[in-house]
This record gives sequence, structure tokens and C-alpha cells, in this order.
Amino acid sequence: MSNIHDVAAEAGVSIKTVSRVVNNAPNVGADMRDRVNAAISRLGYRPNQSARRLAGGRSFMIAFLYNNPTPGYTADIQIGAANRCLELGYHLVVEPMPLTGVDRFEVLERLVAGLRPDGVFLVPPLSDDRELLKKLKDLNLQCARLAGALAFESVNIPTPDRAAGRMVADHLVSLGHRAIGVIEPPMEHKAASARIDGFKDGLSAAGLPISPELFLRGEFDFASGQKAGAALLARVERPTAIFAANDAMALGVMTCAHRMGLAIPDDLSIVGFDDTEASLMCWPPLTTVRQPLVSMGQALVDVLVGKPEYLVDFTFELVDRESSGPSKA
Repeated sequence: MSNIHDVAAEAGVSIKTVSRVVNNAPNVGADMRDRVNAAISRLGYRPNQSARRLAGGRSFMIAFLYNNPTPGYTADIQIGAANRCLELGYHLVVEPMPLTGVDRFEVLERLVAGLRPDGVFLVPPLSDDRELLKKLKDLNLQCARLAGALAFESVNIPTPDRAAGRMVADHLVSLGHRAIGVIEPPMEHKAASARIDGFKDGLSAAGLPISPELFLRGEFDFASGQKAGAALLARVERPTAIFAANDAMALGVMTCAHRMGLAIPDDLSIVGFDDTEASLMCWPPLTTVRQPLVSMGQALVDVLVGKPEYLVDFTFELVDRESSGPSKA
């Protein structure tokens, strides 16, 4: 098995330089870093993690705390983060975090006591959990947030949710829909609420009224999508299209419409958000908004390990599938 001396000899550098590269030290030139990494790759060298921890005072662990009822969203973020950690010689620890309850910080305290991660990243709704953010600060843990709306002393990576909501409205209006139902996210999901603000922007730009009775609150799960969909479709003046703030709720609407004997998209167009795997497995396939979730997970890790140069401006894309079509009204 190759050791650090072999890598130094292969790259033609000192052992100290190899150590700096392995530990992601900032004072190494790009060319030198590339040369050492190439030698590491050729030799199949694996740094001794215990030695790395002792040398750098770090655990080389990143923690992902989450509370999101949409498994596909969380899974894709996790995949991106785990792959990035693997590339950088880190390990990813994943822990669910309750939104309420007096004992909810026991998860965090146990994590810190046992593993002492080098950083923690959060996705909605935890990105705006003020008590959690304060607790992380008190514990002196570096934190990166995705799509946080709350002003706080931590790195936040914004997402274009409002522009994406406008994109959905423009799509449905262009298809001739005028009576459009909307299933909103839970109140604590601030970023997803921006999708609804953007949708309203699109209605206003098209000169359409914003009818409060067509906006119902969901819980980001399949059951609440069914419930809200049933309420909207029971109206005397039934909407010709429904936009749900995530795919799980949109699929709940789709199931409800099928049970009522409605044809999709002839009788009802449906649009979701997230482009989860299930959006392709339903019938008809769901029109939705694609977020680069894997890239988001990678970026959160990059922030925590001090590689912000890898950050990008995320682009959300409308994926037009068979669940949306021209209004017959």
C-alpha cells in the first residue's frame, strides 16, 4: 500500500507539500496541487484519517441536518453532498432534526459530542430555523444554508424560487388557462413560499385576478395534495389547471383527478415542482420545475470545506411533460 513518502517521490515534492494538499491547505499553488493529486490518483494513496485529524485538528466530517417530508428532494441533496465529500476526503453524516419539541437539540448535541463535525449544512425548512441557527453558533459550528430567507450570520446559498414560480404561471397562461388552483407549501418553507409569490407575479403580469379561494395550503406530502385537489375540483367553477408547490402534492392532485374520472391534461392540467423521480413514473408524466439538487448538495459541501470557487448560480428549468396542455374552457 502506498504511503505519503511514495506520493512525495512520485510528484517530486516534499512530504510537507503532500500533507498540505491532502489537508486542503490554502497555501498551495494550483499546479502543485494538481501534480500531487495526480500522483495520489496514480498510486491509489489513501490518507490516514486519524493522522489527518491529529495534524489539522479536524474531524473531516460534514453533517447534513434535515426535516423535509419529500424524500426525493432530501435524497438528491444527500447524493450530491456525499459524492463531493468522497472526492475531497470527507465523510457525510446525515441526521433528521425535529422542528419542535424541547428535546430536539439532543440530536445535535449527541452529534457534536461523538463526532465533532467540521461543519453543518441545512436545507429548507431548517435553513430558517432561528433557534437551530443560534444553537449552531453557540456550539461554534460552521454552517451553510440553502435557500434561507432569514438574515443570520452564516453562509446562505440563494435559489431562484420566485423566478421559477413566475415561469410556471407564464407556462399555464400561455396554454390559455385562466382559472388556476394553487396548493401552497407549509408556512415554515420560506423558499417554497417564494414560488407562490412568483406565480402571483405571473398572474398579475397577465392581467388575471389573484383569487384567494383558489389558493389552498398543503403540507408538502401526497395526502395533503389529494385533500387540496379534491377541494379545488369540487368547486362549481372548477379550475382548468392546478399548480402544486412540490411534486408530492401534484401527484396527490393527479390521483384525485383520476378517481373523479377527469382526463389529464384535457380536463385538468397539473404542474409540480422539484422534478423528483416519481414525476416520470406517474401517468401522464408530470410537468414540473427541475432544480439541480445534486449540484446544490455539492455546493453546500464546497462552502464548508473552503472551496467557494465551485459555487454556481443555480438555474431552475421548466420540464414540459404531458400533464399540462391547452385549456378547453
